[in-house]
Amino acid sequence: MLEFKNVTKRFGQITALDDISFTVESGEFIFVIGPSGAGKTTIMKLVIHEYTPDSGEIILDGEPLHKFKSWQVPKLRQKLGIVFQDFKLLPSRTIYENIETALAVKRVTKSEWDERIKHVLNLVGLENRAHLFPSQLSGGELQRAAIARAIVVNPSVIFADEPTGNLDWETADGIMKLLVRINEEGKTVIVTTHNQEIVAKYGGRVIEVRDGKIVNDHKVSKKHKHEHTS
Repeated sequence: MLEFKNVTKRFGQITALDDISFTVESGEFIFVIGPSGAGKTTIMKLVIHEYTPDSGEIILDGEPLHKFKSWQVPKLRQKLGIVFQDFKLLPSRTIYENIETALAVKRVTKSEWDERIKHVLNLVGLENRAHLFPSQLSGGELQRAAIARAIVVNPSVIFADEPTGNLDWETADGIMKLLVRINEEGKTVIVTTHNQEIVAKYGGRVIEVRDGKIVNDHKVSKKHKHEHTS
């Protein structure tokens, strides 16, 4: 469903991604790992067409993204649920209204809004926080709200960029359990992270990026019991 073919992306003299290739099948759960500056976020921004590759191809659901015109990009992004590290919630709107905005952009019939929003708020455990503003929520709650906004439009792919980056272990673990549950409902989930403990606990397919290159693409066995020490 998503394929990178020999993709290179440069910013001036810096090569952010260097001739990378990988394929993501429908329904997979994948970690993209690597240190800061490795190229993880660049991969995500190429998929959402915020950047375009200098060479190579990116294919989503059989369509080559480099052929998309600017006016087609919003339609492309409707296939994707993006969870940003800094949440990107609108501060002047309640959590309910933030999720409404995603439905409005996709032009979902208004009669469906309330049922959809209640469903995702219940899924992420924020049904009692719906009418609060982002400034009134904790970091973990903000991340859950961002996930709710991403999934309410029923995308085929959820792309979460460092979703546990600024959270304590217990909160981060809760976010990961939520993403796993979403994956088990049939969604493709791609998580970028540099948190090795999260990867060790949840396992699965891991694509390791370093200095703009894929240095490893392998399966990690899930730990059945995990003890965390601060």
